[in-house]
Amino acid sequence: MKLSTREGPNDGHAPGSEADKEQLCAWIDAHRHEMVAFLQELIRIPADNPPGDCQRIADWLSRHLQAFPLDDVQLLPVPQERVESVGMVRVANVVARMAFGDGSGPVVGLNAHGDAVAPGLGWIRNPYGGDVVEGAVYGRGAAVSKSDIAVYTYAAAALRIVTAPLSGQVDLVFTFDEEAGGMIGPARLLTEGTIRPDVAITAGFTHSIVNAHGGCLHLEVRLQGRSAHAAEPELGVDALEAMTQVLHELYQYRDRLAERRSKIPGLGSPTLVVGLIRGGINTNVVPDECVIRLDRRLIPEEDGDQVENEIRRLIEEAVSSRPVRVDIQRILYAKPLRPTPPESRLVQILKKNWTTVMGGREPDIHGVPLYTDARHFAEAGIPVVLFGAGPRTLAEAGGHRADEHVRMDDMVLAAKILTMTLYDLLRKGVGGNER
Repeated sequence: MKLSTREGPNDGHAPGSEADKEQLCAWIDAHRHEMVAFLQELIRIPADNPPGDCQRIADWLSRHLQAFPLDDVQLLPVPQERVESVGMVRVANVVARMAFGDGSGPVVGLNAHGDAVAPGLGWIRNPYGGDVVEGAVYGRGAAVSKSDIAVYTYAAAALRIVTAPLSGQVDLVFTFDEEAGGMIGPARLLTEGTIRPDVAITAGFTHSIVNAHGGCLHLEVRLQGRSAHAAEPELGVDALEAMTQVLHELYQYRDRLAERRSKIPGLGSPTLVVGLIRGGINTNVVPDECVIRLDRRLIPEEDGDQVENEIRRLIEEAVSSRPVRVDIQRILYAKPLRPTPPESRLVQILKKNWTTVMGGREPDIHGVPLYTDARHFAEAGIPVVLFGAGPRTLAEAGGHRADEHVRMDDMVLAAKILTMTLYDLLRKGVGGNER
C-alpha cells in the first residue's frame, strides 16, 4: 500500500515556516504507529555482524522503501571479495533519494546502519521479536541503529506535504557494515562518488547533539618462542611467560592514560583494553606462541600513528631481554571525529529545532568515546553530526547488551526535530540554503 503524504489538517495559514513545521509535526504524529511498525519489521530480520550476513535486511529495506514518496531507491551490491575482506558474508547498500525544486540547494545525507552485534545472553525479551512493552520497542538493533532507519525515512517522507519552495536533495544512506568498520558501506559510497552530500547526519540519540567522537586502534601482538617438554622447560622459550611481561607494561601504560584528558566535553581520557588472549599447545608443553589483541581508544587530540608507535616501542622493550620473536599487526584504525563547530549552520539549525520541539530547553552538544561511521563523512570534508532516536546514553538503551530498546516517544521527538531541520536546510531563500 502506498504511503500517503497528504494527510493532516489544512490549518488555513498561508505557506510559511511555522505553519509548515506544525504540519510536519502533525504528520509525524499521525504516522507514529506506522513508523514503529517499520522498526519492528527491521528488528525481526537478524543482521548480526559478525557473522555479517546482511543481504536479507538490505533486500527487504530496498523493497519496502518503494512505498514512500522517494524519487529513486537503489540496492547497491558489494563485490564478494570486498565483503570477505572485512570478514562479512553477504551485504549490499541501500541509497534512496528525494529531490526538491531546481536542485540548487544542498544535498543532505542521512546515514544509519542496519547491522548489529549478536544478542548474547541474558535477554528477557525476544531479541528478534520487536515487542512493544510499556512504550518501548525491544530487540537487537532497536536503538543502534535500526530505529534511525525508520526515523530518517519518515522524517524525509514528511517533507512532501509542505508547499513552501524547497530546493536540494535528501539522500537516505542505509548501510550494514558499521560493526565491521564501515569501509564497504559509507566509506565505499563516498570514495566511489555514489553519494556526495554537502552535510550529513548519522545515527545518534534524541536527547543531545554529538559533534565529535573518539577513535580506535586494534593491534594484534604475537610472541613466538620455542616449545619443549614440560619436564625439560629449560630447553624451550616460554612465549606465554614473555607475554605476561608485555601485559604488565601495557596495564601500567593504561593507568597512565588517565593523565591525558580531552578538552572536548564527553570524551574524557584514552583507554586501553586487552580483549583477547590465546596460546599454548597442551598442559605438558612449554608454550611456543602467545597472541593478544588490544583495543586502544583515542581522543581527537591524539594521532593514531604516534599512538601505535608508542605501543610498539613499549612491547618491544618489554621483551628485549627475552629470546622471543615479536610480530605486531594493525587490525583496525578508526580516526577520531574532530568537532564539527557548534556555530556551523548544520549544528545551529539542528539546535534551534531541537529547542523548539523540546519546549525551550537547549541541547547538550558534546562528544562520545565510541567511534562511528560519521568519521567517514568528516574524512571526505563533509560537516557531520550524530543525531537520531534513543535515550541519553548507550547504557540506558541497553545498546550492545541484553534487552536493547528504544522508546517510541524518543522516535517521534527525533523524527520531528529531523524533519524540521531538513525543512530549514532545504527551504529556498531562508537562511541561505545554497550548497
